[in-house]
Amino acid sequence: MRFSVLAMALVLATGCVRQSTYDTMKAQCDADKKSLEFSLSEEQSKVQQLTREKEALEQSLQGLLAEKANLLKDQSKLEGSIAEMQQALAELEQRKRAAEARVAEFRSLIDRFKPLMDAGRLRVKIVDGRMVVELATDVLFESGKADLSDDGVEAIQEVTGLLVGIPDRRFQIEGHTDNVPIKTSRFPSNWELAAARSITVVTTMIGAGMPPERVSGASYGEFKPTTPNDSDAGKARNRRIEIVVVPDLSSLPGFEELQKLGGANPAL
Repeated sequence: MRFSVLAMALVLATGCVRQSTYDTMKAQCDADKKSLEFSLSEEQSKVQQLTREKEALEQSLQGLLAEKANLLKDQSKLEGSIAEMQQALAELEQRKRAAEARVAEFRSLIDRFKPLMDAGRLRVKIVDGRMVVELATDVLFESGKADLSDDGVEAIQEVTGLLVGIPDRRFQIEGHTDNVPIKTSRFPSNWELAAARSITVVTTMIGAGMPPERVSGASYGEFKPTTPNDSDAGKARNRRIEIVVVPDLSSLPGFEELQKLGGANPAL
């Protein structure tokens, strides 16, 4: 954290980032921390709810077992109900473990990036159920360019050093712009600009030690804003690089069935 703060101070001293921009980013970071705490609280509430549902199912199962002893004439039907209840319990337990794992992984991600978050250099958030590390492109790139600044290279290298230590995870680098059009020989539109910036970050991460098979690039151009583009601050928020932690589908309920379907339809 001391290194990150010194780096931010150096950026301010050299005039690379205005004080107002830093203050805005720091204020947003503080707000994001509160939002993250709220997201964690919601996930923990889900875990508690799943626990209560599991306990209720276990009680129902005990009731069915007692009913079985008293209703031998309807034994076949009762055993079928017990089997269904046991399957429901197993699925609920799997969902509970998955929810607990998501909470633990999100906490770990926040802990890894806390010094950089506190310094206002990046944000960590959940978007559409995915964990996302967001960096403002104004810190990484000059306007209309796709070459990282010296400070941008340093930031990506530092982030890569933290991400590469997360085992068995892949990352997608997504480039986003505001809605101000661009039309140059290199970048006919914001699609090309966002794509070029994404690939620049990918290659920099690989150069910093990220295995190539664990990282990919994507472009959303101007078409996935986080806030309206009706102000300079809104445009600045939308100019960003998002590093998405790709979900592990193998941990989802029903994954084995999906694998079987995929094996039965190799042409898909």
